[in-house]
Amino acid sequence: MTMGKNIRTYFNGRWHDGDVAVMRAADHGSWLGTTVFDGARYFEGIAPDLDLHCARVNRSAEALMITPTMTVEQMIEIAWEGLRRYPRDAAVYIRPMYWALDSGDLGVVPMGNATGFALCLEEVAMPAETATTTLTTTRFRRPVLESSVTNAKAGCLYPNNARMLAEARAKGYGNALVADALGNVAETATANIFMVRDGEVFTPVANGTFLAGITRARHCKNLAQEGIAVHTTVLTFDDFRSADEVFLSGNYSKVSPVTEFDGTHYQHGPVTKRVRELYWDWAHSRR
Repeated sequence: MTMGKNIRTYFNGRWHDGDVAVMRAADHGSWLGTTVFDGARYFEGIAPDLDLHCARVNRSAEALMITPTMTVEQMIEIAWEGLRRYPRDAAVYIRPMYWALDSGDLGVVPMGNATGFALCLEEVAMPAETATTTLTTTRFRRPVLESSVTNAKAGCLYPNNARMLAEARAKGYGNALVADALGNVAETATANIFMVRDGEVFTPVANGTFLAGITRARHCKNLAQEGIAVHTTVLTFDDFRSADEVFLSGNYSKVSPVTEFDGTHYQHGPVTKRVRELYWDWAHSRR
């Protein structure tokens, strides 16, 4: 994601122009990483599933023992208040976020009811409909719940994702196809993953090692309503090598076709194109 420059920040009860400072050096989130966020998209005058993203940031906070302080309805109202300051044709990334302020037990456990909140709006262009990416493997894996807060969209998870992405880029690829602890495919470094074989769609089963995304769920529902079979199951790297089409799912571009995985090439095929059409049709039907 190439980050934009037109930023507005909601903090301490009001909107600020620009990327304002929101953390102090002694905030628990600053030095012990208790930060969570979510990411929704505004484009073409709509913000699909904004309510679900706001609900998830509250669940993420609870998973890190951070007390949520905003209701879903309050966050939606704040977001739309800020979005109205952008042109209707702008593409904006919407990031509500929490962090722990004070320390509890031994300085490690965050103190309850001591929470920072901000909501950041940043203008980030949607990739072109024809934009594609490529995949390679990585030696880094997705963690499990017993070792990391994989049930939250937590900032502390992202350095591992960054290692995956940096390794892929160093090999000349756009992203990394990542394994779980057992060696089966989980997702990519930045998004959920789907594959198509013989006209049917497959995606890794949600096993607790990665966030099964809101956009991922929306694609599954749209495809099912279209009568296209979607299988959530255990998938291996060899399964992806034998696929006809592969695409990424996430809020950055909603659908990102994959053209290569370590020398295996794919078409930007009809099912992937249909997934995008279904998403756009659904999103605009929610006005």
